[in-house]
Amino acid sequence: MFDCGLQNIFQLKSGQSRSINWENRNGEKGKGGMASSDLGPSRKGSPCIPKIEAGETVTLGEIQGEGIIQHIWITVTDRTSERNRYVLRDLVLRMYWDDEEDPSVECPLGDFFCCGFGVSYQVNSVPIAVNPTRGFNSYFPMPFRKNARITIENQCDEPIPAFFYQIDYCLTTVPEDAAYFHA
Repeated sequence: MFDCGLQNIFQLKSGQSRSINWENRNGEKGKGGMASSDLGPSRKGSPCIPKIEAGETVTLGEIQGEGIIQHIWITVTDRTSERNRYVLRDLVLRMYWDDEEDPSVECPLGDFFCCGFGVSYQVNSVPIAVNPTRGFNSYFPMPFRKNARITIENQCDEPIPAFFYQIDYCLTTVPEDAAYFHA
């Protein structure tokens, strides 16, 4: 049977939804939208990393407890200069489940979102969607039982400006037969 993710949409779910961005890296309840911005109070005043230096690894988020990541959204430039046109290959995404020392996910950012060779393409599928202006979306469910940590490493020899992201997850009981996500 084909499961496009809508088979159980009618069932009520339990859990606590949370969201992580640069301003609220631990998904604490009521801590998003705290920074001031030109849009006024409580308007996600700081949803982006201003700059990721060459060689730097940044923790995008850390989650404590049991739950499932439900959505990841990222947008970033695809080049820092004419010389560095492979930013989507130079940024390496890593995800760690339950105190792992080695990541379960270790992948160039573009490749993770079906945009190989450092080139951004429009993608329309159930688990991955990429819009024409590099709005990268993943809807793969990613369960964890104790904690989760997501990092991004800049392997480019130039800084990456304005890295925007949001990680949506639910603190909930993970079924015993749930498998970990790997890439």
